[in-house]
Amino acid sequence: MIRALIIDDEPRASGILQLMIERFVPEIERSWICNDAREAAPLIHELKPDLLFLDIRMPHLNGFDVLEQIRFRRFKVIFTTAFSEYALKAIRFSAFDYLLKPIDPRELIAAVERYR
Repeated sequence: MIRALIIDDEPRASGILQLMIERFVPEIERSWICNDAREAAPLIHELKPDLLFLDIRMPHLNGFDVLEQIRFRRFKVIFTTAFSEYALKAIRFSAFDYLLKPIDPRELIAAVERYR
């Protein structure tokens, strides 16, 4: 069973991603949404997700700031962003994958298959 947490400040984007996961990726049996990056670190500790779908540009904290708050990472990070210029920095943060918005369902499926 794969557990996923979607962290994105845009409720519409996170909702669409959650619907895509439910429709195309049955391997992910449970997914949650966090629309405020300031709440992400405590939620990660509480839920203990296997996969983190993480937006980069968010108010208050960006995706990299969120990761810096987590001491022990027992999850893989799939960055989900509309901006390709953060790819190198994402690699430095041990990105498992990097999906550009709008997310192609085939790329989402492929990323989760690589995780399994």
